[in-house]
Amino acid sequence: MPTSSVSLTAVSSTRNMAAVALTLASFLAASSAPTPLYRLYQQAWGFSSGMLTLIFAVYAFSLLVALLTMGALSDYLGRRPVILAALGLEAVSMLMFAHAQDAQALLWSRVVQGFATGMASAALGAALLDLDRERGALINTLSPMLGMAAGVFGANQLASHGHDGLHQVYWWLLLVFAASAWAIAVMPETVSRRSGAVASMRPRIRLPAHIRPAFLRMAPLDIAAWALAGFYLSLGPTLLRVITGSTLMAGLAVCINTLSAAAAIWLLRHWTAQRMLRFGGSVLPLGIVILLLGVASHSLTLMVAASIIAGAGFGVGFQGALRSVLPLAEPHERGGLLSTIYVLSYLAFSLPAIAAGLLTQSLGLVPTTYGYGLMLIVLGLLALAATRQKAVARHGA
Repeated sequence: MPTSSVSLTAVSSTRNMAAVALTLASFLAASSAPTPLYRLYQQAWGFSSGMLTLIFAVYAFSLLVALLTMGALSDYLGRRPVILAALGLEAVSMLMFAHAQDAQALLWSRVVQGFATGMASAALGAALLDLDRERGALINTLSPMLGMAAGVFGANQLASHGHDGLHQVYWWLLLVFAASAWAIAVMPETVSRRSGAVASMRPRIRLPAHIRPAFLRMAPLDIAAWALAGFYLSLGPTLLRVITGSTLMAGLAVCINTLSAAAAIWLLRHWTAQRMLRFGGSVLPLGIVILLLGVASHSLTLMVAASIIAGAGFGVGFQGALRSVLPLAEPHERGGLLSTIYVLSYLAFSLPAIAAGLLTQSLGLVPTTYGYGLMLIVLGLLALAATRQKAVARHGA
């Protein structure tokens, strides 16, 4: 009888982990789905590159506002109500996308989607850690990578073969979110409700003092990793289309990068956090160097290789960043800490990409890419230096 009880508990825990992981992946899939459609939107609705940059910017700004105000809310109200509220908002955004007929509608859809994604990210990530601290840290990095790849690939395929390329993907995603809402609704709550929910919504960065040293060490690599993701979701498809002339390759750029990240995370999941950080700090800059060589030589082979190598550095580096700080947090600190990590990540994801989008209008796409790449190389090397500094200090002690 005790064995049966333990077995049922293990099955239930795995089922709950799967529900939360798939929900997190779905949010990231929805966030990346518009990427291969932006060119089609511009052709259909005739808006400028400046408007496209604004659409990218408002999503990031809305997401950051949600993280700063709602990031710790699940530590007080519980994970489930916050996730369900975010799913409701996300469903609204999918309906807005599905009925959008101009750039302004697209912009407001991204505002609502950004807030829903920010609200969900910290709560879902914290729920994964509540269910299993070891596997939760792994899934917190694996799910977003797989989600982003699935969103881009699915939208690209539906746009190529579907009868309504601009809208069809959002109806499918709406069904996915409805299923996710049911799965989360029947899942048991993982934290106890406590007072202070309203006060927790005051915008602030939540970083416990005992976690700050580890956070500062991993920050350069986290910034480099998510700035790379911002590049692939903003300039990447256009760059590949201009350099290689391949529309298919442009649509698959994000898939290659994020699938490589997911594969590397899984294959190297048993490494220590410090080893992952060193790998990310070494491999990500190498991938960017190869990317810049591919741009200079107009080589599709080099650009694909760069996407694979840089993607591996992105995924493993981000996994190392999370694993170096998340185990240090108490259960009631997890939502707030994750919101702080995501604030840093999404600032890195959005600000360089927005600046690059503006600079392409005056400097051109290729010179801007060289500058962006140089920034990523410097950040990766700074991250590598930070991990080596810790290793030297540990040996010296």
